[in-house]
Parts: sequence; structure tokens; C-alpha cells
Amino acid sequence: QVQLQESGPGLVKPSQTLSLTCSVSGDSITTTNYYWNWIRQPPGKGLEWIGRIVYSGTTYISPSLKSRTSISRDISRNQFTLQLSSVTPEDTAVYYCVREDRGRLWGYDFWGQGTQVTVSS
Repeated sequence: QVQLQESGPGLVKPSQTLSLTCSVSGDSITTTNYYWNWIRQPPGKGLEWIGRIVYSGTTYISPSLKSRTSISRDISRNQFTLQLSSVTPEDTAVYYCVREDRGRLWGYDFWGQGTQVTVSS
């Protein structure tokens, strides 16, 4: 069974960098059939795709967040990481790491439980 687990601080101060790690078990993040995504949901709003890292290590980031976002991976630990810099209260959200089946439309098949991140001084 594939499992994803987000970890990181729940509270970040404005202008600082948010850093979250997704630990994956039951699959390898280098598998060619899947992409590994970060998605967030601000309070009272819908899901927002942040970006993904694929089997080759190439990353794709939402244009609206590209200037502040990086996604990386640690293959030895089977983890991938999100860094979002210069955060503001608008970055407050539940953050999810999600596996995506690249062969399916809306192929988000396994989700982490989500982690609440609040940006506040």
C-alpha cells in the first residue's frame, strides 16, 4: 500500500521560508509511471496545485508560485521536499503531497493526510 506523509513546521513567520517534506512508502519516487505533487487548500477555498517532481528529477511549478517555489528530492530517503520562500498569510493552507498516475486524467490516486501550515507573526 502506498503511503505519503507530510512533515514540517505548522507555524511560519511572514517573509520566512516554508519547508515541508513528503516521505513515501510502498513506491519509489523514481518510478516512471507516477508524478509527485504538492497541492494546497487555503481556508474556505479550493485546491491549488503548487508543483510536481517527476521520475527524472525535473520539476514543474505553478506560474503563480514559480518565483518563490522549489521542489527537490532525496532518492536515498524516498522523500521529496517543498520550499516556499517569502511567505505571507495568504500562504496559510493545508498542504498535501500527492502521487499522480501519469496515465490517467485526474490521476491523483494517493494523498498524504495533509499538514496545516499557518503563516503568522
